[in-house]
Amino acid sequence: MRCEIEFLPVGSASKAGDAIIVRYGEQNAYNIMVVDGGNADAGDTLVAHLRKHFGTNVTVADVVLTHSDIDHASGLRQLLEQIPVTNLWLHIPWLLAEEARHLFNNKSMTETGLRNVVKKEYDIISEIVDLGLAQKCNFYYPFEGSTIGPFRVLSPSRHAYLHLLPQFDKMPDADQPLLESMNWWLRKQPSLIARLFDRAMAKAQTWVEEDWTSERLKDGGVTSASNETSVVLYGDFGEHGRVLLTGDAGVNALSWAANYADANRLPLGRFTFFQIPHHGSRSNVGPTILNRLLGPILPDQTPSKFTAFVSAPQDDDTHPRKMVLNACIRRGARVIATQGTAKIHYGGFPKRDGYTDAMPYPFSASVEAYDE
Repeated sequence: MRCEIEFLPVGSASKAGDAIIVRYGEQNAYNIMVVDGGNADAGDTLVAHLRKHFGTNVTVADVVLTHSDIDHASGLRQLLEQIPVTNLWLHIPWLLAEEARHLFNNKSMTETGLRNVVKKEYDIISEIVDLGLAQKCNFYYPFEGSTIGPFRVLSPSRHAYLHLLPQFDKMPDADQPLLESMNWWLRKQPSLIARLFDRAMAKAQTWVEEDWTSERLKDGGVTSASNETSVVLYGDFGEHGRVLLTGDAGVNALSWAANYADANRLPLGRFTFFQIPHHGSRSNVGPTILNRLLGPILPDQTPSKFTAFVSAPQDDDTHPRKMVLNACIRRGARVIATQGTAKIHYGGFPKRDGYTDAMPYPFSASVEAYDE
């Protein structure tokens, strides 16, 4: 089976997102899968792109929303309004919150009260659900072990999702002492003020030298609880290689994914395609998890072994981080960034007219310094 993966350009500056089209099968007998729909501006582009390259009567077998952040969800509304979709895979926060009610701080909330509060905060997800119902889509939760077309979901488990859900930015306050006692503590999404400060600091970023043997990327990065619920997809396409799609997964989610793969004898490493998570953020990966997923650092000047895509706007001051790209290059990646242009990994399908070969990122002699 062949597997073509196309990343569409999404957003600008801090409004990055993901919109990915996967075509799998054979040249004249294939299915289409969409993973995330980007921000609101990306939806019409996604629809037009599908019709241009796959015909005006195109249908989508599976739509997967990796997590509930609006920069991944918003564009799916236009897709569901205009293109037939068979299966819709997403987590529905207000329904799942009922199972996690004991993990919220306000113990007096009723199930109905909690559901109503959460649903109001996730109005875009609610629109997506309504559009899916109007289309009579089949609805599924993309939890660990699920099979979506040729892909296996490696993470999150339902258990992990339910313990992370109360820590989402839009949720009522979690019972933090209870979660800590269960070893389920993660920080919430940074506040708007904190995110603005990070962007301001990025413009005044200091740089340090880095060579092949002096990796400056560190372990211990922490991302939001919502990001850690990102759906991680694993596909093995035989002679066309293995694929790992990661959404905005952080070190925890990637570690859970690796644990599931190991337990189910799904080989890691030797990927032909790897998605660098969360637009190349250094908060989402570290040397240890990259070694586990991609393999150890290779000798300098070793030819690239696989392709790694990173979805990042052209004018983003903070993503992708050069130290993250260097870390992937050290482990054998040929790194390609969207940055305003659609990028395709053909995976056995013929090259597409009008597309040129993408230029990979070079290894950077200087990278961003950590704030100490």
